[in-house]
Amino acid sequence: MMRALWLILGCVMLALGVIGAFLPVMPTTIFLILAVGCFSRSSPRLERWLLDSPTYGPSLRAWREQGAVSRKGKLYASLGMVVGYGLFWWGAHPSFWLAAGVGLFFLASAAYVLTRPSPQALDSAEQTSADGSGPAAGN
Repeated sequence: MMRALWLILGCVMLALGVIGAFLPVMPTTIFLILAVGCFSRSSPRLERWLLDSPTYGPSLRAWREQGAVSRKGKLYASLGMVVGYGLFWWGAHPSFWLAAGVGLFFLASAAYVLTRPSPQALDSAEQTSADGSGPAAGN
């Protein structure tokens, strides 16, 4: 039963990530990170599919293995928050307190993202064991 719930939740997160890839004000990577986490509890095949994705796999693996966010990812996340806040301000005409609360949330989110380490390259021993071409892989 729990495995099915994790699978459904993973599919929902994956769908939100796909939507976020096409909508500039909605994030993609965070939903894919959540999808990988859900799939790790329900479907190793879907988890591997996301981790091996040529587009999002490197970012997902860097987060999983190192808790790292690339400079490009930090830049896009920060710009997305600025644009999102600008659209919120322009479209909602919020009260001072609502604008301040949303602004504080975005500032805290940006601070978290910007303080994550940048991905470190794997050394050659780790890389050969990770890609399965080293002596431990039986080659």
